[in-house]
Amino acid sequence: MKVLANDGISKSGVEALEKGGFEVITTKVAQEQLIPYINENQIDVILVRSATKVRKDIIDACSSIKVIGRGGVGMDNIDVEYARSKGLSVINTPASSSQSVAELVFAHLYGGVRFLYDANRNMPLEGETKFAQLKKAYAGGIELRGKTLGIVGLGRIGIEVAKIALGVGMKVIAADTFVDKVDVVVDFFDGQFVKVKIKTQPLDEVYRQSDFITLHVPAQKEYVIGKKELEIMKDGVAIINASRGGIIDEVELVNALDSGKVAFAGLDVFENEPTPAVKILMHPKISLTPHIGAATKEAQDRIGTELAQQIISILKSETV
Repeated sequence: MKVLANDGISKSGVEALEKGGFEVITTKVAQEQLIPYINENQIDVILVRSATKVRKDIIDACSSIKVIGRGGVGMDNIDVEYARSKGLSVINTPASSSQSVAELVFAHLYGGVRFLYDANRNMPLEGETKFAQLKKAYAGGIELRGKTLGIVGLGRIGIEVAKIALGVGMKVIAADTFVDKVDVVVDFFDGQFVKVKIKTQPLDEVYRQSDFITLHVPAQKEYVIGKKELEIMKDGVAIINASRGGIIDEVELVNALDSGKVAFAGLDVFENEPTPAVKILMHPKISLTPHIGAATKEAQDRIGTELAQQIISILKSETV
């Protein structure tokens, strides 16, 4: 059986699939060439991350496909229900990248409160001639300890973010339509742990109370943060989005950054991915990464191995 890992797969994932008797193809096939390639090569499994889309046209045209896999959490680039209605298995790895995404959130937070996103732009250009001026410009940083972090979406990633925040010494509040309360267990290196109960609050309250807001929700039809939401936030709030593009109104975000309502933003995802708006890319108060939340060696190893285990379980059981 053949597996097309169109957006790549870790070495550990390839090895696990090959050990299970699968041929793994890691050739990157352009979206418009997928249907002929899958049919010509009789692909049984297509694995994607966020780049490749598996829509109704591919599902209808490619009868050899038995499994569609998404390395990561969200599956908005796959027509999941339609695929399942056609008898295909659709799988993902919701837990594998949670820690990596959570750490990226704090990379943006720490970089934001100490102006690293801007200092790293200006020090190479002016550090030799304007060192004193830059030192003064970046001297007004703040600490995360003691501040309030609002988590919107208290799923697996939101919980991992909460663990780090609690370890840092932050107050954690959260909003989630489907979660009432959750016990967050913060583990330490020597086997000790602490358990903290977090009870969710209405979204507007989280917006009003938070010094920092981080979003961990699936793709939405409406903005999660637009003009109305920004207006009720604290002056000087900071916003991190490492979940999905299109859940923040980027025009209103830029306006809020320009006015000082928002102190800084950290964005790993964008409305117009993979061609983010120039105003976003060039803004001096935005910390930027190119959708790399799950892009750590550890996460990719977990994702590859978990996908392989699921594929082997599904397809090998069918042949028994």
